[in-house]
Amino acid sequence: MTERTTWTELRKGLGVERAHPAYEAARIAFELGAEVRSLREQRGWSQTELAERAGMTQSAMARFEAGGTVPTLPVLERVAAALDMRLSVELTPA
Repeated sequence: MTERTTWTELRKGLGVERAHPAYEAARIAFELGAEVRSLREQRGWSQTELAERAGMTQSAMARFEAGGTVPTLPVLERVAAALDMRLSVELTPA
C-alpha cells in the first residue's frame, strides 16, 4: 500500500488557509473517496468488484475514490449498501 496524504496536508502544501467553497466541495469528495477506498481495501476487494456490487463501472469507482467527482446521495447509498454499511449524513457545528 502507498502512504496517503490527508486533505489538511495537501492544503498546507498549497498554502491555502481559508477554503473557497469549491475547495470545500473538493475536500468532501476527497475524504469520501479515501474512506471508500480504505473500506474496500479492508475487504480485499478490487475496484471492479466494489463497482459491480454498487452498480457502477470500474472507471466511475476509480474517479470516486480519487475524489474526482462529488457523488449524489443515491450513489452514496449504493456504495454504502455494496459495502454492507448504512449511509449516515450528519450536520455538526462549524
